[in-house]
Amino acid sequence: MPSKKISIVLSDVDGTLVDSQKRLTERAKAAILKLSDAGIKFAVTSGRPPRGITMIAEQVKLSAPIAAFNGGMLVDPATMKVLTQFTLDAETARSVIQRVEEYGLDVWVYAGVDWYLRNLNAPHREKEELTVRFAPVQVKDFASALEQGVAKVVGVDDDYALVAKAEKGIQDEFEYDVHAHCTTLSRDCEPHVSAARSQPYYLDVTHPKANKGSVVEMLSDLLGIPAAEFATIGDMPNDVLMFEKSGYSIAMGQANDQLKKSATAVTAGMDDEGFAKAMEDFILR
Repeated sequence: MPSKKISIVLSDVDGTLVDSQKRLTERAKAAILKLSDAGIKFAVTSGRPPRGITMIAEQVKLSAPIAAFNGGMLVDPATMKVLTQFTLDAETARSVIQRVEEYGLDVWVYAGVDWYLRNLNAPHREKEELTVRFAPVQVKDFASALEQGVAKVVGVDDDYALVAKAEKGIQDEFEYDVHAHCTTLSRDCEPHVSAARSQPYYLDVTHPKANKGSVVEMLSDLLGIPAAEFATIGDMPNDVLMFEKSGYSIAMGQANDQLKKSATAVTAGMDDEGFAKAMEDFILR
């Protein structure tokens, strides 16, 4: 059990809270109930859109704001009212889409309440549809989506090395290292996007404030809970920022070595009740 006080658990969803079949197990539900009984709040953050998290929120009677799109949108789970939203401007989104396509990845765009794509035969389209529980809109181009304000651009491919290469390329081109390149706090010194893999086959590109480290900060402000009293749990590189901001962090068993090294503790894998075991072994004990 952590030596520090834990007041809230912030969990990633896919690969963490749910298993590889996107199921929330009974043991995981029971662990969340035990957190509540212990006076510990529970919150989720995911690259999914709000509609893709609703069913989980209902199952666990979630009361804390939902952090969708990796923190690009905070919504009230009871009313689905948007509390905070960060979107990419049209120019940046257009440039990102072009670069992602140049890497050879299929592109999906989430804007407004919809999911847009060009290729209905893109890898993982059916899986994503099952996960978010609504169908995509096929378009010839993304012009109409760009006008709405883009919550997330996703690059998709089953060549994991290519997705990793695209991640590094987008980061190098659109994110700026203030310490290496800037001498003043001008707008040019600010990152233009946040780019990270949410799955080995998904590259998520969002507004720079739409990252899981920012989720810890936003929920800390909204709920009045110090970041040091957050426990975070996740499985992918985009979870490392919330690990860095929280007082205690847990990596899933299937996470890569880099994420495991950045975590306070490591639990079992997603198909071995890793989430429930983490709560039982590290938070509730």
